[in-house]
Amino acid sequence: MLLNALLRGGLPFVVMSAIAAFLNMQGNAEQARGTFFAALIALFVGAATVIYQIDSWRLTKQSVVHFLLMLLTVYPTLLFSGWFEIDSLIDALHVLLIFLFV
Repeated sequence: MLLNALLRGGLPFVVMSAIAAFLNMQGNAEQARGTFFAALIALFVGAATVIYQIDSWRLTKQSVVHFLLMLLTVYPTLLFSGWFEIDSLIDALHVLLIFLFV
């Protein structure tokens, strides 16, 4: 299962990180940064899909574990990505609301 998670998340991460590196070499640092953070999110989301292959877990448990993993990985990535202006706790909570809505 770990190998499957690494493949599902790792392959998009490697490809998108390479694209980010090329963008950075071309002087497009902001686009490179955004692409790299998107690569991180793809890594987390792709790897977490193996949760739904655990047949001994009910769909409810799979969904809750997936949500918690996304909350612990994707949400902080969003906060550090620079895609949102985070100057206060209120701003971070606003991003959390967007995360929960999506």
